[in-house]
Amino acid sequence: MLALLVIGALVLPAPAWAADLQVSELSIEPCPAEDIGAQPELRRPAGASCYALRGSVVNPTRKPVVDTDVFALIVDSSGEPVLQNRTRVGSIGDVPPGTSAFALRLSVPAGTPGPLSFRNVKARGFSAPVRTRAGVDDELLPLEQALADQ
Repeated sequence: MLALLVIGALVLPAPAWAADLQVSELSIEPCPAEDIGAQPELRRPAGASCYALRGSVVNPTRKPVVDTDVFALIVDSSGEPVLQNRTRVGSIGDVPPGTSAFALRLSVPAGTPGPLSFRNVKARGFSAPVRTRAGVDDELLPLEQALADQ
């Protein structure tokens, strides 16, 4: 029985610990017109508007933090939440040690009174992957490509 427990401990992966990361230098602005996510041909009252949440994230550890999510409360000019029942605004993937720039595309209901603002922004990642990883040949969206080219 002891042998089975030892073998089981060796086969099972170690649990992934969660890491809270600092975010700073935040801004929210409409997506550039040339960004495919802006979808200028679809702008109409029933559609959605594209916004980019940009900032910096600090990983104080000596190892990369993976599968990092960003959480925030996005509000309109009257202080009402824009993304109902949702505080996870997106994933920024892997964060190496140190400071890194990030950008997330947000779809906001058209006609939402601006300017938009944000509160309670935080990032949380893990010590090991918790999601299926993107392949090497997967294409990046323009917003992601602009960050990768920096």
